[in-house]
Amino acid sequence: MPATAEGYTLARILSDFLFGFGTLFAIINPVGLAFVFLNQTLGLSESERRVVARRVALYSFGVLVVSMIAGGLILGLFGISLPALRIAGGLVVAIAGWNMLNEPPIEESATGRSSAGMETVRRMIFFPLTVPLTTGPGTIAAAIALSANRQGELRGLLYSSAASLAVAAAVAVAIYGAYRNAGRMARLAGPEGTRVITRLSAFLLLCVGVQIMLTGVMDALRPLLEGAR
Repeated sequence: MPATAEGYTLARILSDFLFGFGTLFAIINPVGLAFVFLNQTLGLSESERRVVARRVALYSFGVLVVSMIAGGLILGLFGISLPALRIAGGLVVAIAGWNMLNEPPIEESATGRSSAGMETVRRMIFFPLTVPLTTGPGTIAAAIALSANRQGELRGLLYSSAASLAVAAAVAVAIYGAYRNAGRMARLAGPEGTRVITRLSAFLLLCVGVQIMLTGVMDALRPLLEGAR
């Protein structure tokens, strides 16, 4: 009987991990965002880009852990609803996508830009590279939803927290791997292919931002519309 209970516990943790990782990986899409990350760090050398990628991955891990374990409590403490989070975060994402669409091409071979570029990017590591471009409002909302059905007893809380930590760590590793190899993927795509993918990623980023805002607006209006019936 104890072996059966233990097996059920391990199976539940594995199931929660696979479901959580698949959900967050699909929402974040680190492979697609790697070209957005590359566009924001073109002035950096490969070693500097790896440093930034590692910091973004670490910050993303922190954001995911906090969101899955205490996200709902934090939003409630400040009186912020999920619709408000989606609208505000979607606006920031849409603006970032719009700016990328309209910025002129950056020549990576420009001289004397690496040091200044690193200082500029260093101030962008948490905002906007981590939040909201990598772990945006959609990711935070999904992370909070993943932990909504957490069991109330102590043992259930411990197991679900362990699964949350494992999911956040795996997603952070995926983000680091994609961002670290952004330059390599760009070289495989070639200069023209990179420009096309970057512009396409920027347009998709704009669409994602608009979709997040629309979801937030509909979530905010739904109670009013249902009450008017």
